[in-house]
Amino acid sequence: MNDLEQLYQQIILDASKERYGEGELDHPQGESFQVNPSCGDEVKMQVKLSDDGTKLEKVGWEGEGCSISRASISIMTQMLEGKSLDEFAEVFAAFRKMMDNRGHELTEAETDILEDAAAFQGVSKFPARVKCALLGWMALRDAADRAASDKGEK
Repeated sequence: MNDLEQLYQQIILDASKERYGEGELDHPQGESFQVNPSCGDEVKMQVKLSDDGTKLEKVGWEGEGCSISRASISIMTQMLEGKSLDEFAEVFAAFRKMMDNRGHELTEAETDILEDAAAFQGVSKFPARVKCALLGWMALRDAADRAASDKGEK
């Protein structure tokens, strides 16, 4: 294992233990419950948007799962809380592309966009684990879409 792989492995292990953002939000505007049926990982993701509906003001989650899913959710929450929905869309697209690329090298620009989430590049080599890494991202996208939709209706 090279130094970069060891660093990425340590980032994932640390984030899995940290569980940044874990906990329910008071009065969330959007919520999504997602389950990975292949392994049983599950997450309930909640969001509050800014008053103008353009930012992920607060992100919270509860769930159980493997270290990869917990780490991915923790890193994602830490990275994206306070970011605009447009920034979230850009990071989400880069993360999804990385997961679909099955371990191919990232460009410097992609690494910059993904920040610590780039640590999951090695996970993308294992199709059974890709769903674990994507679980929270899919839940956040759904919760944010629901919150934005509700804000548009008001």
